[in-house]
Amino acid sequence: MKAAPHWLRSVVPYLAFAALAGWGVGCRPTPRSTVSGYVEGEYVYAAAPQAGRLVHLHVQRGQTVEAGQPLFELEPEPESTRLAEAQGKVQGARATLADRRKGHRPSEMSSLRAQLGEAEAALVLATAERQRLVRLSDTHVASPQERDRAEASAQQATERLTRIRADLATAELGARPDQIAAAEAEVTTLEAAVTRARWELEQKQPRALQAAQVHDTLFRVGEWVPAGRPVVVLLPPAQIKVRVFVPETRLGTLHLGDPAIVQVDGTTNLANATVAFIANHAEYTPPMLYSRDNRSQLVYLIELALRPEEAPRFHPGQPVDVTFRPR
Repeated sequence: MKAAPHWLRSVVPYLAFAALAGWGVGCRPTPRSTVSGYVEGEYVYAAAPQAGRLVHLHVQRGQTVEAGQPLFELEPEPESTRLAEAQGKVQGARATLADRRKGHRPSEMSSLRAQLGEAEAALVLATAERQRLVRLSDTHVASPQERDRAEASAQQATERLTRIRADLATAELGARPDQIAAAEAEVTTLEAAVTRARWELEQKQPRALQAAQVHDTLFRVGEWVPAGRPVVVLLPPAQIKVRVFVPETRLGTLHLGDPAIVQVDGTTNLANATVAFIANHAEYTPPMLYSRDNRSQLVYLIELALRPEEAPRFHPGQPVDVTFRPR
């Protein structure tokens, strides 16, 4: 065979390089619209701020609870004793306040009214005796000393009647305003103590704050639960999310609120989701220099929020496929 010209042999390597480069550009794979990810759950750990023995466990693993449903109950002592003591003190303080507001007892009021009638009768008698001795003194039948004693007796009777009337009026008014105010303040203070004691007792009987699934129970009935130690682990539907990692080349096409479709293996049912979080830094960065050729190896975390009615279908750790849709 005849050998190729020298000029052709020198050009062939460049032509081959150009062909490979052109193939690389023309055959570069386009970004996929579907990426793989997994389901993630943010758990709620239900605990009591007080320590105690677990006496009731109202839920079990896998159960669905509604908002307000009781979860577990610790031994009520000594909080229940403190609540009863505080309630008894409040009843005593309220009785004292009512007694101060209504004044003296009926028997005491009757005694004061009897004393008032006696003083009025004594004043009438003293007044008549003074008038009689004044007339006798004017005719020199009675001495001036007798007249003076009669006037003094009448004056004493008048003053005694005035004092008893004032005591009766005071008794009808009740206690002094400052005493009533002090009694009211005592009632308010003790009522606050009752509220605190009731709150402490209720903390030993936690309830679900929202609808959720019971992921796990960490104690058995009869065990001692330290203060603040979780007893029930809940997973609310609103806190089930999907996490995927997208390459840097796709990051610019995604925005918060973008719709997406989530699919799991073994079912044809699709779930709707929206982009709820986009990481602002690369999750995995290989040891390399950033350049146009290798920056596509960077991936970014994307979190998607599921609809509350569809979230219970998914389980944390479950692999899923996510397809992003344009708005």
